[in-house]
Amino acid sequence: MAYPTVSAPYGLKPVNLIGGQVFAGATRQFPIASAYAANLFYGDLVKLTTDGTLVKDTGTTTATPVGVFLGCSYTSPALGYQLFSQYYPTGTVASDIVAFVCDDPDQLFKVAVVSGTTVIAGVGRTVVGNNVSLVQNAGNTATGNSAVAVLSSSAATTNTLPIRVIDVVPETATAADTYVELIVKFNFGMHQYNNATGV
Repeated sequence: MAYPTVSAPYGLKPVNLIGGQVFAGATRQFPIASAYAANLFYGDLVKLTTDGTLVKDTGTTTATPVGVFLGCSYTSPALGYQLFSQYYPTGTVASDIVAFVCDDPDQLFKVAVVSGTTVIAGVGRTVVGNNVSLVQNAGNTATGNSAVAVLSSSAATTNTLPIRVIDVVPETATAADTYVELIVKFNFGMHQYNNATGV
C-alpha cells in the first residue's frame, strides 16, 4: 500500500500550473460582503457575484468559479483587531472582509476522489483527459479546511462538467491502477475569466 494514506477529502490544493510552471503562491484579494451567510473553507470553490463580492460556488455537475478560497482577513467584531483566518465563519459582521483566492485559470490542483460524500474511492488512469463533477461536502470549522472532492463515477467527456482531469497522483495509489487523488484544473469556459458571458 502506498504512503501516505488519504483518509478524507480536503478540497482543492494548488500544486503548479499547466506546462509545469511553478505555483509561487500568488493570490488575488476579493471582498466578502459583511454578514455573508455561508462558511468558506480553505480549498472551497468560490465565485464573484454581480456586486463584485465573493461567494461559495456550490456547483457539482456545473460550476462557474473564479478560483479557490485560501483564507481571509477581517477585523474581528468581538476582539476589535484584524484576524487572518483559514476559513470565513458564516455571518461574520465586518466592513473589511477580504478573501485570498487562487484565481489563475491555468492553475492545477490536487483533489481527493470519493464514491459519494466523504468515502475515499479509487479510479484508474483512464480518467485522465476526462471531465468530472464535484462533491460539495461541509468543511471542518476546527481546522478551517474544505472537504470538497470529485466523484469517482462521474468521469465523462461531457463538456459542461466543471473539472478536467490532468493526471493521477501515483504516491497515494492503493493498487497498480487505483488512484485516490488526481491533478485537475477548471474545465475551459467554466472559470469566470474564460466565460464569455461574464458574471
